Amino acid sequence: MNRPGLWIGTSFKMHKTRAESVAYAQRLHSALGEGIAGVRAFVIPSATSLAEVSGALAGGPVLAGAQNAHWADQGAWTGEISVPQAADAGAAIVELGHSERREHFAETDTAVRRKVAACLHHRLRPLVCCGERAEVFARGGSVDHVLAQVAAALEGVPEGEDGLGRVLVAYEPVWAIGESGRPPEPEEIAPVLAALDAEWGGRVSGVLYGGSVGPGNAADLLRVPGVGGLFVGRSAWDVTGFLEILDRAREYAGSTV
Repeated sequence: MNRPGLWIGTSFKMHKTRAESVAYAQRLHSALGEGIAGVRAFVIPSATSLAEVSGALAGGPVLAGAQNAHWADQGAWTGEISVPQAADAGAAIVELGHSERREHFAETDTAVRRKVAACLHHRLRPLVCCGERAEVFARGGSVDHVLAQVAAALEGVPEGEDGLGRVLVAYEPVWAIGESGRPPEPEEIAPVLAALDAEWGGRVSGVLYGGSVGPGNAADLLRVPGVGGLFVGRSAWDVTGFLEILDRAREYAGSTV
């Protein structure tokens, strides 16, 4: 199944006010014009800014996303937003199963699976995060751990453009993300990405890598076999940094045509 281009995106996590998020989106929209050949970009702001960011990006090449959504369409779920609400605010993508939500909010594989199903039911694109902790990596269990996470999240999802073909998978080793994360060597992440590509690469919309990604290592990370894009953290929270990474992706996409 052929996939159009590299996916390059960022999530703001719990950063940026509404004004800051909109200013970022407006500058990005203006800088990219009609887009970058071979690259599909997305930005995932906080829920408070989603509608305004989506509006600022409307008509351009960059998609907006939500950082989470509940599996129920509505109900007594205080503090949550539903997939229909995310879509109503302009989300095309929903980030699910991030390691921070698994650790701090006890999000389970079952919860992620239910959220994936809700996204697909409403024709949004689930971005399923997966990754192993440092102790799993140290004992050589990364491949089995990550494959099990993804299999659990995508259990029961049918093949094709309305099922697996709408899914993005983001491999983010926990030891490589956040302020205390360290940039990986390509050979450290290659086995997991090769396994993900072998199992899911021809079935999902893209397998992304995330974790200590920046302009300096983006090209090297894109060259790791199986990588279909990048999910970027703090290096992309300044528009200049994100544009630099998008430019590296453009150069890489052009070199592989």
